Amino acid sequence: MKFCPKCGTQLEDNVTFCSNCGTSLNAAAVASNDPFDHTAEFDAKDISDNKVIAMLPYLMGLLGVIVAALLAKGESQYVSFHIRQALKLNIVSMLVSIVAAVLAFTIIVPIAAGIFAIVIVVLQIIAFFQVCGGKAKEPAIIKNLNFLK
Repeated sequence: MKFCPKCGTQLEDNVTFCSNCGTSLNAAAVASNDPFDHTAEFDAKDISDNKVIAMLPYLMGLLGVIVAALLAKGESQYVSFHIRQALKLNIVSMLVSIVAAVLAFTIIVPIAAGIFAIVIVVLQIIAFFQVCGGKAKEPAIIKNLNFLK
């Protein structure tokens, strides 16, 4: 499925003109309708040159964030995006750990925190593979958190 860049109508992949407004649908004009996919905002050269650096925050946690920030030196917007997303994941993980430690006397909270920790690891793996594909998508669950924009 694709969407008309002018009116947003959902269209079949094989059409060349929008059935609603008549706009030509060449490949360059058709955009993704996912508001959490920021890939189009980054230069293709920036993405290809800095993929490996953008992988580090997801592979190495907070140490990877520091290393990626030092290697990118603020020059790559693509790496900066992934540093912010990895920081969000790490902050949420730390907050859950603190809550689990404070409420360790209960049984359900540490179990829920353990399950959430597994979810965070899965989100990091998904984000890592999106970087491998040259994408810049905000990970699920944390994409609605408005800090570190």
